Amino acid sequence: MAKAAASALRGAVSGIRGAMAPLAAGGGAVIAVVLVLCLVAALVMSPMGILFGGEETGGQTIADAVREINLEYGARLEEIKAGTSHHRVELSGARAPWPDVLAVYAVKTTSDPVNGQEVVTMTDEKKELLKQVFWDMNQLSSFTSTVPGEGDEEGTTTLHITVTAKTADEMADTYGFTAAQRQQLAELLSEEYRELWNAVLYGVGTGSGEIVAVALSQVGNVGGQPYWSWYGFSHRVDWCAIFVSWCADQCGYIDAGVMPKFAGCVQGSRWFKDRGLWQDRSYEPQPGDIIFFDWNDPGGFSGPQDGVPDHVGIVERVENGRVYTVEGNSGDKCCQRSYPVGYYEIYGYGSKIAHNTCRLMT
Repeated sequence: MAKAAASALRGAVSGIRGAMAPLAAGGGAVIAVVLVLCLVAALVMSPMGILFGGEETGGQTIADAVREINLEYGARLEEIKAGTSHHRVELSGARAPWPDVLAVYAVKTTSDPVNGQEVVTMTDEKKELLKQVFWDMNQLSSFTSTVPGEGDEEGTTTLHITVTAKTADEMADTYGFTAAQRQQLAELLSEEYRELWNAVLYGVGTGSGEIVAVALSQVGNVGGQPYWSWYGFSHRVDWCAIFVSWCADQCGYIDAGVMPKFAGCVQGSRWFKDRGLWQDRSYEPQPGDIIFFDWNDPGGFSGPQDGVPDHVGIVERVENGRVYTVEGNSGDKCCQRSYPVGYYEIYGYGSKIAHNTCRLMT
């Protein structure tokens, strides 16, 4: 973050030096230093300060607050499910992207006329402000429908949960943002800041190879939002492969061509095989490798092992002969799991992702 801030200010500092050079002999250098400090302070106190909030500052980070709110969101979904008798669940709608939520929060918080605050650091008070913005942008509603059974069969009750999200522009209307505030909001959400947003949310930059860090930041997610809506589905679908694709996209892997965007395990495993990036289960994987499973479940949904992958996740690490993973749609949650190296239900690995990222981005 220090490097990013220095880069952002470099042009201004050069200009100040040039303008103040004639005054240097008479103490003008002091004025230049003061002006630079004023520029730094202006950056920190502006909404742009949110882009420099990925560093640990002795307390909680913005990413910590985001994870807590994600868990709260998942808990509310579970409360809705637990509070209604049903046989199946249909989840539809899309949660507001976190950069949008954080951008609205940054503009609103720094420009509050009564209690304006910087947004580089995160405190309990500011976390409550962020939660308020999140829930103002994301509404959960539900209803049930029942299809009668035939004869003596019990009817099937479906619980429909809808996520209704407001856009950043809609929140600008809700909060009555001025033209200047709307301009700040648009600037924060411009594509050129995607790498900084990744640093704030996951501690990584685009194409950095840190897919594990992104995956770990999602542990605890329930229901698979925002992954399946990001992929293009209007309702919940099996989302283990979509989760892997979403994590890859956050790191820039899909744009770089070193990971496919895939919703099916067969499709994903074939992509790696066709490119010579496939390893069988005897391989000892590396962090960031993609692990595929062929479950042996004769009486269940997956059926017996048949040489076709049923599930996929991301390798977190290998330690003491065990493979530790992060997996989406494991019991409809994002969870950490572990298996012995060479475990018989491991179908194989898509490997060498980090190596290929470096090669293709050079």
